[in-house]
Amino acid sequence: MTNPTAAMLVIGDEILSGRTRDANMSHLAVELTKRGIRLAEVRVVADDPAAIVSAVKALSSGYDHVFTSGGIGPTHDDITAECIAEAFGAAFGVRDDARAILQVHYDANGQELNEARLRMARIPEGADLIENPISAAPGFSLGNVHVMAGVPTIFQAMVASVLPGMTGGDPVLSQSLRINRGEGDIATPLSALAEAFPDLSIGSYPFMQDGVYGASIVIRGTNAGQIDDAMTRLAKLFPGDIA
Repeated sequence: MTNPTAAMLVIGDEILSGRTRDANMSHLAVELTKRGIRLAEVRVVADDPAAIVSAVKALSSGYDHVFTSGGIGPTHDDITAECIAEAFGAAFGVRDDARAILQVHYDANGQELNEARLRMARIPEGADLIENPISAAPGFSLGNVHVMAGVPTIFQAMVASVLPGMTGGDPVLSQSLRINRGEGDIATPLSALAEAFPDLSIGSYPFMQDGVYGASIVIRGTNAGQIDDAMTRLAKLFPGDIA
C-alpha cells in the first residue's frame, strides 16, 4: 500500500518578510516520517484571504492530509479560520465548545474573555477541535485539513494530538554515505543506481569541507533490505572516495 501523502500550508506575512523563521516544517516532516506519511509539498502564503482559500482548495484536493500553521490568534490579521470555512463552504462563528474551553482557561488565570480573545473560539461548523494544552485556544480539523497555531511549542503539541488518529504507512528509513567526489563525477553512476532501485529515493547533497568537494548521498525508502543493497552497491562504486 502506498504511504499517505501530506502537504503543509504556512500562513503569515511575517514568514515571507523574513522577520520570523518557520520552525514548524522540519518538526512536521520528522513526525510524519515516523508515522509513514509522506510530506510532499510545503507552501507559504501571505495573510491574504484569496491566497489562503486558493491554496487550501488546491492542497486539500491533492493530498490525503493538509496541515496549516499560523493565523488563528486574536488579532485582526488572524484570518485562517474564516478562510478555511470559506474554502469548504462551511458556516462560521463562535462555537460553544470552543468558548467554554477559553472561558475555563481565562477564568483560571484571572483574565477576561474579551472580544479579541473570543475570536479564537470562531470555528467552522462541522470541524473537530484540536487540543491545545499550552494556551487553551483550540485548533481544528475540517475535512482533511488540520488547522494549527504558528507558535512552535503550540504547533508541536497540536501535531502530537492529531497524529495518533491518522492511518499511516510503513515508516520511511534512510541511510547516508559521504563521498569525496564532486557531483559532476558521480552523477552518471548515481543515475544508474537510481534506475536500478526505482522504489527508493536517492538524493545527492553537495558539501565543501577543508577544500574538499564532495556529496552526501542519502537513500530513503520503506524496504530496509533494498536500502542495504543499494548502499552496498553505492560503496562499491566509489571504494577510495568514501569519507
